[in-house]
Amino acid sequence: MAKKPEEPVRPIIVKKITVVAGGHHGGAWKVAYADFVTAMMAFFLLLWILGATTEKQRKGIADYFSPTLVKNRKSGSGSGTGLLGGTSLTAKDKLPHPGGSGNKAITIPRDTTGGPKEGARRTREEIAKKLNSTERLRKLARQVRMVDTTEGIRIDLVDDANFSMFRMGTTVLTPEASDLLVALGQALEEGDGGLTVRGHTDALPYRPGTVGNNWSLSAGRAEATRQALMRDGIAEDRFRRIEGVADRELLIPDDPHDPRNRRISVTVMD
Repeated sequence: MAKKPEEPVRPIIVKKITVVAGGHHGGAWKVAYADFVTAMMAFFLLLWILGATTEKQRKGIADYFSPTLVKNRKSGSGSGTGLLGGTSLTAKDKLPHPGGSGNKAITIPRDTTGGPKEGARRTREEIAKKLNSTERLRKLARQVRMVDTTEGIRIDLVDDANFSMFRMGTTVLTPEASDLLVALGQALEEGDGGLTVRGHTDALPYRPGTVGNNWSLSAGRAEATRQALMRDGIAEDRFRRIEGVADRELLIPDDPHDPRNRRISVTVMD
C-alpha cells in the first residue's frame, strides 16, 4: 500500500486584539461621575444635618471638629475675655508665664452646648457681677483683667499710676485693694476649683542697706492676698500654690519700672 504523503506544517498566527473599554473616552468618566455623586451625597447629608438639629447641637458639632490650639504667638499671655478683654491695660500682652500664663493663645474648651466650659463662664459672670455691684467697684474694675489659660482663668489685679494693691514697699493692702479682694472672694467662694496666687513686682531696687528684696516682697504679697481671700470666705484647702516671682515676668518688658508690672495673679483652675 502506498504511503500517504505528509501534509506541510501550517504556520501558527497569533492575533493580538486590543479592546478599548467605554468607546472613545475610555472609563475615566466613571471615576469623575463617582466623585460627583459622592460630593452630592455629602452635600445633601449636610443639608439634612442642618435641618434636623438645633442651633446648640450644630455648635457642638462644629466645636468637636475645631482645633484645641491655635497659632503660637511670639509674645502674649492667652486670649483675654471678660473684663477689659485682656488688652486695655497694655497695648501688647507680653507676659511670659509658664504653666498657665505662657505664650500660646488657646481656644476655650467647650461643652456639648457649644459654649465655654460652664464653670469658667460662671466664674467670669460672678466676678463681673460683683464688680458692677457698686459705683466704687465699677471704678476699680479697670484694674482687673481676666485671661483664659491652659490651667483655668487667671485674674490679674494690676497696679497703675493711680492705683496700688499694696502700700509702697510693704505687704499691707490698700483700702481699694481690700475692696477688690472682698468682691473677688465673694465671687469665688461658691466654687470648688483650686487656686494659685502669684505676686509680681516692678524692677525698682531696694535702697542700699534695706533688709528685703523683690523676691521676698512678691512672695509676701501673694501670701497677704491668700489670707485676705480666706477672710472673705475662700476655704484654705482650695489653695494649691503661693508664688513670688519678683520682676522676672514683666507685663511691660520695655519699661521694667512701669507700675503696671506690679500685680497679683489669681488663677482659678478648671
